[in-house]
Amino acid sequence: MNQSAMNRPAEDPSEVASSEKPSLMDALLEKVDFSFTEQLEADPEARSDGHDHRPRQVLSGHYVPVAPTPIASPEYVSHSQSLFRQLGLSDALAQEEAFRRIFSGDLSGAPAPFKPVGWATGYALSVYGTEYTQQCPFQTGNGYGDGRAISVAEVVADGERWELQLKGGGPTPYCRGGDGRAVLRSSVREFLAQEFMHALGVPTSRSLSLYASTRETVMRPWYAQGSRSYDPDVMKAHRVAISTRVAPSFLRVGQLELFGRRARSGAHARAREELRMIVAHGIEREYPHDVDRERPFGEQVVELARRFRARLTALVADWIRVGYCQGNFNSDNCALGGFTLDYGPFGFCEVFDPWFQPWTGGGQHFSFFNQPVAAEANFHMLCGALRLLLDEDPTLASALDDVRQGFAAEMRFRLEGMWAGKLGLERFDVALCSELFELMRQSRADYTLFFRALSDLPGDTEALEATFQVEASEEAKGRWRLWRDRWHERIRAGDAPDLDALSSRMKRINPRYAWREWLVAPAYERAETGDYARVRELQSLFSNPYVDQHSALAAEADQRRPLRYEGLGGVSHFSCSS
Repeated sequence: MNQSAMNRPAEDPSEVASSEKPSLMDALLEKVDFSFTEQLEADPEARSDGHDHRPRQVLSGHYVPVAPTPIASPEYVSHSQSLFRQLGLSDALAQEEAFRRIFSGDLSGAPAPFKPVGWATGYALSVYGTEYTQQCPFQTGNGYGDGRAISVAEVVADGERWELQLKGGGPTPYCRGGDGRAVLRSSVREFLAQEFMHALGVPTSRSLSLYASTRETVMRPWYAQGSRSYDPDVMKAHRVAISTRVAPSFLRVGQLELFGRRARSGAHARAREELRMIVAHGIEREYPHDVDRERPFGEQVVELARRFRARLTALVADWIRVGYCQGNFNSDNCALGGFTLDYGPFGFCEVFDPWFQPWTGGGQHFSFFNQPVAAEANFHMLCGALRLLLDEDPTLASALDDVRQGFAAEMRFRLEGMWAGKLGLERFDVALCSELFELMRQSRADYTLFFRALSDLPGDTEALEATFQVEASEEAKGRWRLWRDRWHERIRAGDAPDLDALSSRMKRINPRYAWREWLVAPAYERAETGDYARVRELQSLFSNPYVDQHSALAAEADQRRPLRYEGLGGVSHFSCSS
């Protein structure tokens, strides 16, 4: 032993244990990975340091390296306990400084393997199968994409890969002149909606965390207090926030569509290869257990279309089952993984209306009952991009065409099964459903309350009438009684004589609680003052939407929309200024 070692004081065993004790961040860091940026190609004109925050055309490559812009003085609002558990993370991590810095947009000192830059991606826009470039400031489509969404890493937990993306993380080359920020109002809505949809059993992106700035604000058009204006009528200062959303990937139909457009036009020498690469990566990320990657690539492409068709049709049927309306189901809002993505102009149907559309910038073409048609248009755009990879194989191209043409039949099958389930029937009855929709529309029935009341298999119509927004006339009551009698006959004619079991099954399909905008609005209004209690109460309510709850908030949610909210800007309708 040398003299210096002899003179060194003995180490305190507690200090040794302390220094070797893993931090809460270690559980996250050991899962971090970067398949997207390692397997795909960066824009060759991008800056390596990520300081690429001004609008510009991106002509090639799958992504642009971008450093997020941190929000000023961030404070914790909430996190998803269920997702933290799924990722093997401690709830206490959400309060740790290193975690807060990363997920409020500051990667400058992030521990390895995090990198000081994230990435943003471009995508194309089509509306009902019509290609658009007008929203691109260059009128070319080369400036349209993630304007304020920046992915920072992927994590692999229990063999599943998840991408972590900051919403409101500052401008990117795709920002179209915007500030790259998301306001607290829209961030609260997206954070809660993602967790609500997950609890409803509807495939969706997830919410990891939500942090709000205590100092930074931006101006956005919104509604004055008590306004019944259709469009926003004032400019308001809103606190900014960054929510981190999580999904297996954030690949969209519009993304593959962009590379398909470039391959079709021969935009550059590697356009076709970039399309092939993004499709192969999409299969690996979203369909690793569904598509055999040992098969020839062309066969994988056809199987991708078939699997996506199954997921997309099931998703849209689920949307209608729970009363959800996407509001703006363009191809750029359509996830390749077949889950709900981009909670901007969304809303939930309270008073039943087949043509419910919460977004003032939308139209009937994106309304509640038109969502299957919008989905089919998006599916056709995907198939159009995929077909470019099969031009040299007529047999596979024909197989893809068959998958494409089968969308309407599969969508009809999903919808009929969904409606049969909501009504407790073994088989869909078109006449019974058509009459029901008309009666519900005329009675202005609360969508969620009505089907939950129906799940009790009522012997009279009083429980149903309690869900109506207007008092039923004697004539209407008579029509309802006739409908109820026919419905009971259909139930008795089925093979499910155990009515208690049937009722229980229906209650697993028809949720107990709905998203009610008039309950959510006070949550984000209070959040503006730094009071996040209502956000967390809603998060708790939404975490178990099929089971009776006994909180004061649950009692409020178990009501029809009060008449004072009819036509109220920001509640019955709203813009997508977020």
